[in-house]
Amino acid sequence: MSLNFLLVDDEKSFIDTLAQRLRQRGFAVVCAFSGMEALNQLDNDATIEVVVLDVIMPGMDGIETLKRLKKKHPTVEVIMLTGYSTIHHAVEAIKLDAFDYLTKLCNINQLISKAKQAVSRRNERKAKIFDVRIKLYISKEERDEQIAQILKG
Repeated sequence: MSLNFLLVDDEKSFIDTLAQRLRQRGFAVVCAFSGMEALNQLDNDATIEVVVLDVIMPGMDGIETLKRLKKKHPTVEVIMLTGYSTIHHAVEAIKLDAFDYLTKLCNINQLISKAKQAVSRRNERKAKIFDVRIKLYISKEERDEQIAQILKG
């Protein structure tokens, strides 16, 4: 399974190492070093499927980036990654529709496994949304409500 990653973290050496390890396994990887840069990458690259997003960053932190990302790109899956695991951040991220929350010490195979699961969820959601969009006899409001339910579920 080919995956397209966007890695987002202000720690350049960490991102460079993780990107190299993912590329060696055949995955497509782009990197961003701030929340704003990540949002710009997503606006310009529709192939990105999974964002691996650090929680603690200067400027726009990972939680704010997640909020903005999901508003504009609701089917892109996000795995939050942090060196400072807290229950508060994990709960908030999941409420904001992050797929999962891992620590930076996680195994690369664990990250890849989570990313594959995230892409499966993304593909299922996109198929369901497509089915709703092609329904002929429902109102725009009903269509929007059904799509919102898919994205929540």
